[in-house]
Amino acid sequence: MNKIYLYNTLTRKKEEFKEIKNGEVGLYTCGPTVYNYAHIGNLRAYIFEDILKRVLKYNGYKVKHVMNITDVGHLVGDMDMGEDKLEKGSKREGKTAWEIAEFYTKAFKSDLKKLNIIEPDIWCKATEYIQKQIDLIKILEKKGFTYKTSDGIYYDTSKFKDYNKLSHLDLETLREGARVEKNEEKKNSTDFALWKFSPKDKKRQMEWDSPWGIGFPGWAIECSAMSMAELREQLDIHCGGIDHINVHHTNEIAQSEAATGKQFFNYWMHGAFLNIKGGKKMAKSDDNFLTLKNAFIKKGIDPLVYRFAALQTHYRKPMEYNEEVMKNAEKGLNHLKNQFRNLGEINGKVSKKFKNKFLEEVNNDLNIPKALAVAQEMLKSDLSNEDKKATLLEFDSEIFGVGITNLDIKTEEDIKIDENVEMLKKERQKARKEKNFEESDRLRDEIEKLGYTVEDSKDGVRVYKK
Repeated sequence: MNKIYLYNTLTRKKEEFKEIKNGEVGLYTCGPTVYNYAHIGNLRAYIFEDILKRVLKYNGYKVKHVMNITDVGHLVGDMDMGEDKLEKGSKREGKTAWEIAEFYTKAFKSDLKKLNIIEPDIWCKATEYIQKQIDLIKILEKKGFTYKTSDGIYYDTSKFKDYNKLSHLDLETLREGARVEKNEEKKNSTDFALWKFSPKDKKRQMEWDSPWGIGFPGWAIECSAMSMAELREQLDIHCGGIDHINVHHTNEIAQSEAATGKQFFNYWMHGAFLNIKGGKKMAKSDDNFLTLKNAFIKKGIDPLVYRFAALQTHYRKPMEYNEEVMKNAEKGLNHLKNQFRNLGEINGKVSKKFKNKFLEEVNNDLNIPKALAVAQEMLKSDLSNEDKKATLLEFDSEIFGVGITNLDIKTEEDIKIDENVEMLKKERQKARKEKNFEESDRLRDEIEKLGYTVEDSKDGVRVYKK
């Protein structure tokens, strides 16, 4: 096996990956709360996790990938206050909570397919693991980690000495963050619900009997119960967004390790946010709620353009979304497809030299931006076209996943160019030749206003429909 180095949030350093079971990896990724569509910020995390899985497999590991579907228990406030998100979705759309969960689960899986994300081996719905969650709470109760309030069974974080080991924040900072939503009955502001009681004055759509009364599980308990049920002794890597670090994943560790007395996952990996231009985080509660449908599909843009854009920023760095970034990504992806097409019909052999360079980058904490640079270096090298084609094909099919073999690529040969656009193109070629860049830029804008994309290359100006 080649050496793979991953940044571990738990230790705050890049470490050589060492699997628990020889040649096999247990991977758990926090899935969606299915009360609405996933926005493209959410989907960035799933692209990063897909790349991680692909890199592990490319290095010869057998990966067992588990992802949860949160279809109950995730309240509007992450500190166990407010309305259940599924119940909220039910009121919003006039459907049952079960119908909401089913509809948005299908929508999420459809988004994964559009982004060429490999589905997990095991999908876990929280509602199908209720007994496992109750059993885990009973263990915590027996060990003295729980207490009862008027609205549920809570975990006492003061009983777990390493509560802040994932966040690396001092306990007072964590307590301050947890005081945003105040519950007077909690012993400590960081304590969290394991089981919530149903309101006495109304019946919930999703509720179950338990040793403590009718209710539903808290958000964190599901991931602990399901990951331990499905991965057992293969708790290698746990992934999610950076917003999960201080609360959700911190609580998972506290309850799991208190119950088992063993370390809960060896590696914790987190993807950074996608921000709207200006640095604002994307959120479902704001007016910047962008989905694959409204940001790409309705505009006639292939969702794989978004995947390609995401690959150009390291997963631990914030990524910015704006129209210019996406236009550049679309041009870049079309350019890569055209490069592949222009290599001819016959595949040769994968270059060992460039494969080793490629592996060095992807195995260095998933450095995909540099891996893309290796691909371009390879395409400019003196390799035969046949070997270039075989090598690029492997890089894409195994890691990038941006579909360079898709024949629906936009080239001048495929599409008849409007006569007016053809004239503007020739004028722009002349302006570029005369180094009149101001005029060249003006003509680019004119062409793009007419619904075409302009691509400059060493062979001249290429124009094709958006």
